[in-house]
Amino acid sequence: MNWLVYAFLTVATWGLYGVFLHSGQLAMGDPINGRYKAFLFVGIAYFIIAVLAPLAMLKINGATMSFPSKGLWISLFAGTLGAIGAFGTLLAFGAKGSPAVVMSIVFAGAPIVNSIASMLMHPPKDGIGSVPWQFYLGMVMAAAGGCLVVYFKPPPAPAAKTASAAAA
Repeated sequence: MNWLVYAFLTVATWGLYGVFLHSGQLAMGDPINGRYKAFLFVGIAYFIIAVLAPLAMLKINGATMSFPSKGLWISLFAGTLGAIGAFGTLLAFGAKGSPAVVMSIVFAGAPIVNSIASMLMHPPKDGIGSVPWQFYLGMVMAAAGGCLVVYFKPPPAPAAKTASAAAA
């Protein structure tokens, strides 16, 4: 069941990703370029975690540095998709999307896209017609859950008064 622990690790970290990315963007103090500055540090973190850590693990495990072309290009494409998704999240925040709404849409929609793509790329043993109806119901419920979270989101906190407005 180690896979489940790792899956919940991902749920926790990706669940926190959006709100911390948005907070980092705001903390940059640059309403025009703050999001790009924040994303730059996301890239640095990716380099540390996604480049240096696997290189260390490959070295520790005595792996060869041979990478089959097909695996290399598919993995590079997967990384590109992930980076584009992260950048899209950042752009959504810059377009006034709140972390609660943006991430709810992302995390409700992504499993649906993943389910469809997975079945097309790796069809079930007995064909798509053999998939239980509950699977499709789960996809509908994921979409409905995302819609409910967005529709009934809590109202934002009132804007903080500036120091000059408070002094007046």
